[in-house]
Amino acid sequence: MKRNFFFSIMMIAFTLMSCSASNTEGTASAAKKTKADSKMTKVKLETTLGDIVVELYNETPQHRDNFIKLVKEGYYDGVLFHRVIKDFMIQTGDGNSKNAGPETTLGDGDPGYTIEAEFVYPKYFHKRGALAAARTGDQVNPERRSSGSQFYIVTGKIYSSDELNMMAKRMADMKKQDIFRRLVTENNAKIQQLQQSQDTAGLQALQNELIQQTEAEAANVAVKFTDEQIDAYTSVGGTPHLDGQYTVFGEVVSGMDVVDKIQNTTTGRMDRPTVDIKIVKATIVK
Repeated sequence: MKRNFFFSIMMIAFTLMSCSASNTEGTASAAKKTKADSKMTKVKLETTLGDIVVELYNETPQHRDNFIKLVKEGYYDGVLFHRVIKDFMIQTGDGNSKNAGPETTLGDGDPGYTIEAEFVYPKYFHKRGALAAARTGDQVNPERRSSGSQFYIVTGKIYSSDELNMMAKRMADMKKQDIFRRLVTENNAKIQQLQQSQDTAGLQALQNELIQQTEAEAANVAVKFTDEQIDAYTSVGGTPHLDGQYTVFGEVVSGMDVVDKIQNTTTGRMDRPTVDIKIVKATIVK
């Protein structure tokens, strides 16, 4: 990877570290813990276009328990599908979307907390029908904590093997960026000291050192799709570029035809459907 690329990333990171204000996100209030077993919890989402049933993975217990908690509290009853992108995903869970006017900007509503990321990858990935947690971007959320309530269902598209190979290469580059950003964070105190002393040569030497560490660490982390992923993405489709970036905590077990109706709706500003589509009621399936 080119050094000037790393240098640009590093300078951005330095600037953010020296100029950004403290931004502490709230943490999820402790939900009642349930003993994980082999049986997965199912939730029915009754929408204005039909019913969708999702199954929650036991391997993502914080997301599972939080989702169950919100369903039981009625949090999702009345929320809109506020962001819909054909061949990508449908998103909902913004508590502010209930009874929102047509010009209301949506996407920031949540219960006031975030949830620790629970990546069970590559076992669970962004195949068509995957249920995943929305979140804010890496620059303000490097830990990739999930929104306390917003989620999306993947529709995606079908990819060829060649497209997946190219995507794997891009994902490998992203992995290097992640490693580099982490190393920059770990060396924050040293970076600030060099900045304060205006030691350009020291910054250059540190940059070179971090590049070497990044390349060495990345060489030990192979980025490739599993046979299961390749089979899913080349047959039913999905959104592979999101893998390992957002927590996948369940999947649709019935009602993908309803999901398709939603993704095919006409949308306007900010990808919001021009005619409101909402979750009328969410319930635990016995």
